[in-house]
Amino acid sequence: MEELAKYTKSDKISQTEIGTSGSLKIELSDSVLKLTINRPEARNAMTLEVMELLSFGMDVAYTNSAVKVVVIQGEGEKAFCAGADLGGNSMMNSSGDSQMIFQHEAKGQLPKLFSKMWGLGKPIIAKVNGYAVAGGFGLALACDFLVASESAVFGATEVNVGLWPFMITVPILRCIPSKIALELMMTGRRIGAEEAHHLGFINRLCAQTELEDTLTSFLEPLLNAPPVAVNYGKKCFYAVENLDADKALLLLQSNLSVVSYSRDAAEGIQAFRDKRKPDFRGY
Repeated sequence: MEELAKYTKSDKISQTEIGTSGSLKIELSDSVLKLTINRPEARNAMTLEVMELLSFGMDVAYTNSAVKVVVIQGEGEKAFCAGADLGGNSMMNSSGDSQMIFQHEAKGQLPKLFSKMWGLGKPIIAKVNGYAVAGGFGLALACDFLVASESAVFGATEVNVGLWPFMITVPILRCIPSKIALELMMTGRRIGAEEAHHLGFINRLCAQTELEDTLTSFLEPLLNAPPVAVNYGKKCFYAVENLDADKALLLLQSNLSVVSYSRDAAEGIQAFRDKRKPDFRGY
């Protein structure tokens, strides 16, 4: 990952593939940063390295103005992400008292990644093809938006191996009605793309052959949105969720003031008056 570290320090990333480090491909094209979990032989199951690299990808997006939208996807057509790698991932193995603290800390890497995702003032889209189960289900739901093919399969399947989806409870409850969420968590039942779309956590559903075109269409208005408003607006969206109404309104008022003082807001209002397309620049 050291060879990629320089990309957290510059806002002038070129329109090219940044690189591949271990289990993640990082690519920037037309202001879209694509993070591709590159473990198709293991259905793109997550290791500690994968989570660390996804977290690094959030840092790249956060520190570079060239990035307007992030897309998370899995390599191949069989899986977005099949959760934790139970075969060789030390965060789920029990190997004696000397490893207990390490394993406990390792289990916190996924929620730390979620916090970075929700704190990133740029849209994140999950592009889901095939399986998105267990931790992969949580990763998909932690994204701001979800575009999926008809082959997508979702599920909180941890109970099937004697565990519970503790670390993905928050994104599940943010996206699915509580009684349905508890059913899925308690039974491990997998659901197809049609049911997931009916439940409301898929933004766009399409045929597998149309997935890339559907993603491109979904990206267009996000790429043209005012970066300042999106930045503050997204952070407030998640921040007010658990606040009481009075505190939430105060937070929203202060952020409205900040955004209204931006150059983008002035440009947007003037463009409306001039009946032209605004030129948003992110400040």
